[in-house]
Amino acid sequence: MNTAVHQGATALRITEIFYSLQGEARTVGCPTVFVRLTGCPLRCVYCDTAYAFTGGTMMALSQVVSEVAEYKPRYVTVTGGEPLAQPGCLPLLSALCDAGYEVSLETSGALPVQAVDPRVVKVLDLKTPASGEAHRNDYRNLACLARHDQVKFVVCDRADYEWARFKLDEYSLADRVDDVLLSPSHGQLAPRELAEWILADNLPARLQLQLHKLLWNDEPGH
Repeated sequence: MNTAVHQGATALRITEIFYSLQGEARTVGCPTVFVRLTGCPLRCVYCDTAYAFTGGTMMALSQVVSEVAEYKPRYVTVTGGEPLAQPGCLPLLSALCDAGYEVSLETSGALPVQAVDPRVVKVLDLKTPASGEAHRNDYRNLACLARHDQVKFVVCDRADYEWARFKLDEYSLADRVDDVLLSPSHGQLAPRELAEWILADNLPARLQLQLHKLLWNDEPGH
């Protein structure tokens, strides 16, 4: 396939492209370009990016890659919404890898990840019961994870923690990926409380706080 033709023919609806510090996952604190795709079929109760559900601007894939390049980044994160809800997400991920960036994908795990470029680090967010969307988890995705991928749980309460602990064991997640991330739902669960639960159980997981919320308190563009 001619990459130039493919990029020109592929269009995506983009909410924003911005440069900031990575707030989560393994590269937390690293300067990163974020490409936020518009649209999401899920409605998690704690969602902090509802503004990305609708609207956005149509851009050719080549335009997106060109705008990313202006920042001269090392890391690029494709996020949403749910980026895989747009078919153009897959060629975008490959194009960004071809450009030499270290690319990660933030996905809910409700949509299939089998076709994601293997060079991409998938950060798969398994939805807990308190999210209101646990029934949307597609556990077949777990078989598609590579060691460099990551599994994330947003924990709202003790019941969510116990559920995450069970899933971690049920699917041997610590043996599948290098990083299992537990993040307290902002404003719902005290980070210290979650930290104490992890320590008490000697859980093979990493506590994750949202650095961007600590630094910029959800200001636009961060």
